[in-house]
Amino acid sequence: MKESMDATAVGRAIDPEGFANRKLIRPALNRNDHPRPDVERRERADRPDRSNSNGKKTPPPEQTHAESFYYVKQMQSRTPVAVVLDDGEVLKGTVEWYDRDCIKLTRHGSPNLLIYKHCIRYIYKEGEESANGGSNGQ
Repeated sequence: MKESMDATAVGRAIDPEGFANRKLIRPALNRNDHPRPDVERRERADRPDRSNSNGKKTPPPEQTHAESFYYVKQMQSRTPVAVVLDDGEVLKGTVEWYDRDCIKLTRHGSPNLLIYKHCIRYIYKEGEESANGGSNGQ
């Protein structure tokens, strides 16, 4: 009896007439070609924020541009700054330009310097020595 059921199932699967009446349905991949007037698309602003849907916080931005803001402000106002290097040497002048890796320090009465940022310990405005503990030749 089991053999007769298997043979019937196989016979139905091979029967080409059963497939002839079926219609192949393909989804429309491009929505602009086949607009559906009964359904309005929501704008992106109306969509719910999916970034916090799973309860995780979004990561902070990789760059805050605070460094760029500082350098541009010092360059525009030509603020005299003191650059303290890793070895304790203090260089005084104004920041003329900067890029990702270095700054150009313009000095009066001395040659201008191109200083790599990885060699800089910190920078402060020249009039603020007392706020930074003074310059005692560290």
